Amino acid sequence: MKASARRANSKGGKGGKGGKGSASDPAAAAFAAGLALVTRNPAFAALKASVCREAHCGLAPTGGLATVTSNGTIHVHPAKRADPAEWAWALAHCLLHLGFGHVPASAEDPREQPDRFDLAARCAVVNRFLLTHPTGRPPVDLPTDSPGGDEEQLAARWRRDGIPAAHEHCGTAGERADQILTTWHAWRNSAVPDWETAFAHALTRSVSAAMDLAGGRLDRTSGERLPQRPWDRALNWFVSSYPLLGGIAAGLTVVADAELARSQSIDIAAVSSVAGEIYINPLRTFTDEEWRFVLAHEMLHAALRHGERRGGRDPLLFNVAADYVVNDWLVRMRVGDMPAGLLYDPELRDLSAEEVYDRIAGDLRRRRRLATLRGKGAGDILGDPLPRPGARPYTDLDDFYRRGLVQGFDLHQYGERGLLPAGLIEEIRALAHPPVPWDARLARWFDEYVPRPEPVRSYARPGRRQASTPDIPRAGRYFPPEETARCTFGVVLDTSGSMNSGLLGKALGAIASYAEARDVPAARVVFCDAAAYDAGYLPPAEIAGRVRVRGRGGTELQPGIDLLHRADDFPPTAPLLVITDGRCDTLRIRREHAFLIPQGASLPFTARGPVFRLS
Repeated sequence: MKASARRANSKGGKGGKGGKGSASDPAAAAFAAGLALVTRNPAFAALKASVCREAHCGLAPTGGLATVTSNGTIHVHPAKRADPAEWAWALAHCLLHLGFGHVPASAEDPREQPDRFDLAARCAVVNRFLLTHPTGRPPVDLPTDSPGGDEEQLAARWRRDGIPAAHEHCGTAGERADQILTTWHAWRNSAVPDWETAFAHALTRSVSAAMDLAGGRLDRTSGERLPQRPWDRALNWFVSSYPLLGGIAAGLTVVADAELARSQSIDIAAVSSVAGEIYINPLRTFTDEEWRFVLAHEMLHAALRHGERRGGRDPLLFNVAADYVVNDWLVRMRVGDMPAGLLYDPELRDLSAEEVYDRIAGDLRRRRRLATLRGKGAGDILGDPLPRPGARPYTDLDDFYRRGLVQGFDLHQYGERGLLPAGLIEEIRALAHPPVPWDARLARWFDEYVPRPEPVRSYARPGRRQASTPDIPRAGRYFPPEETARCTFGVVLDTSGSMNSGLLGKALGAIASYAEARDVPAARVVFCDAAAYDAGYLPPAEIAGRVRVRGRGGTELQPGIDLLHRADDFPPTAPLLVITDGRCDTLRIRREHAFLIPQGASLPFTARGPVFRLS
């Protein structure tokens, strides 16, 4: 971007004479400062646009700051008072109209000007870009609810439904159009410029330079490119050529420290999702294709949160199970070459990490020869980051990994980069929708299995008479006994000494609130520790008050479940809710049921009903 001294200063001073007055003109000084802010951005500076600040320019807006024409000239108000940050925003807004192709240059004459719907839609798209890549400060408050869609979709929608008031005049020229199509005349002695392509090339160069600098591929003092190591080339390949993991690769740091790898017994690589770091052993010699496989392996561990999904399982065995799944995906996706000796078994294909864990947990012979990328007997999924200078944790891990994988998956599909394993697609889609909290899932379970009782109105039980009409009797509302039996549920409650009283209170409070909200009159409650204690039918609000943690030896829940199975006054269709800490016997339940257990705990058997983990 450029501005001639004549245009920027002429007739801008006191009395419109330029020269001496312009040097002390605060409006001209603020404009010059704003222009300098914009030209610091290499993408904006690459657009060969000029600025007109003539006092009698007919294209300058009267009620705004600037307009832009398709010949690459920004016409600004010659005497408008604005802060440098506001001038920077206005100039960037106009330059983006050029770069986005809103005002393409053309030699055709005459040219049809855009209507108000096109103008508003294009300004909304530019403002949306400036909200995420701020340059300066807008002179007015922009709408925070940026509309979705591109310029053509927005214009078509607003032609049908009308332009929202907040977006009617959200450009830089007040109530006038800030985009003007002019004719590129042959006397300019140059080809018709392509503003959109020029901006795209400049933006690509600036982003590449910034990423090279942040990734340590450029020397910060000289700006010269540093020689790349094989793992750096592998990481750059993901950023530039593999969109599925490109966003994750751009946010992770590869730490190649031989001493750190030796002290932490890292044979090849390990990852800390908490720190966003992949630790590799630089003394290992692999090809670029093998390093791609290794880095992709660790990136999927971090992005799919394998460390957090482990729960109460054995850490090494779950790490191994996740290795089998990830390595099979990468082989099928043909991402690099798998180094020799890694865990791979085609018989475990299409299984989740949890399913693979269940298969290998009892195979002691296989267990003795298992090794991850970190080495034998050690998992490459680390919890806390390894101590090293400059280590930093992410502030929002879930958002970073979820956004990186979901956006990468969209780009992968859009670019038709090849087929992906169905299991990986399912896990990415699951990441796109954060898990529903346990209490919301419990409420859905109640909605599905505990019907709401239907009240009956009868004059046999008259209701209260209204004060305004005391002589008119009204039918009373009550629940008949058959409705009470149809709309109840059972609670088998572990009251052994190992139960956490805080979590127990949270679970019972949730049960009581949901039951009362659904008008459940009573629930059948059985307390269990070393023996079963039948408390009978209790109103939901009284369940918590009747609980007493007894702490008598181990926990035997099956007698309590059998008691409800045999009870003549407990409906055969009523569901059971079992609350335990997981330290119990193997249960056999022959009706609809669910489990409430603490976060991080696990059941000693495979549950057939849903498991809600209290947090």
